[in-house]
Amino acid sequence: MTAPRILIVEDEVTLAEVVRDYLIAEGMRVDLLAEGTGAVEIAHAQQHDLVILDLMLPGVDGLTICRELRKTSDVPIIMTTAKVEEIDRLLGLELGADDYLCKPYSPRELVARVRAVLRRRPSGGALENNVSNARLVIDADKWQATIDGIQLGLTRREFSLLQSLVARPGRVFSRDQLLSLAFPDDTEVFDRTVDSHIRNMRRKIAAVSSWDPIRSVYGVGYAYDG
Repeated sequence: MTAPRILIVEDEVTLAEVVRDYLIAEGMRVDLLAEGTGAVEIAHAQQHDLVILDLMLPGVDGLTICRELRKTSDVPIIMTTAKVEEIDRLLGLELGADDYLCKPYSPRELVARVRAVLRRRPSGGALENNVSNARLVIDADKWQATIDGIQLGLTRREFSLLQSLVARPGRVFSRDQLLSLAFPDDTEVFDRTVDSHIRNMRRKIAAVSSWDPIRSVYGVGYAYDG
């Protein structure tokens, strides 16, 4: 199994080198970049498995880099920042970051976050059409979802939403992101109708199980915590 390759974009060189050493000790390969310029191109060209991205960078700032990466890539991104007032924006994951850490942070904590995000990532980085775990089974060919062997009877839109959430366990998606993922060509679905579909989906799940794998994040969106 190939060791994960991590890109650290951080202008505090000493901090970046400490984090690099911790990640290497965990068996990962690490590349360092001390400015934002060229980060998007490097991440694409070298096919990194995860990017640790500082918010404030010389050249191009972290939010811009995150936005540009999300246009063409679903590579996991952990944002770091010393600006506490930016946390709400990062928590909102408006740009598609998978996690965040506020400086100063423990390198061990960052390593733990990296491992957690990599574990949540589907093998090969692709969205899976068919998903199966101990409780939930999604069959895209039949447009069917079951929990504990019981069919949920989801509508097409509910199924698409669940499939999009399940493809990235633990990641919080905004309503706009879910619209783009689940209904890219459906002009009749709007951001607030996502809430209605999620409510209906939860009602159907509750009818067959006490397990509620869909997590609401106030003011942000939803995540699948199965």
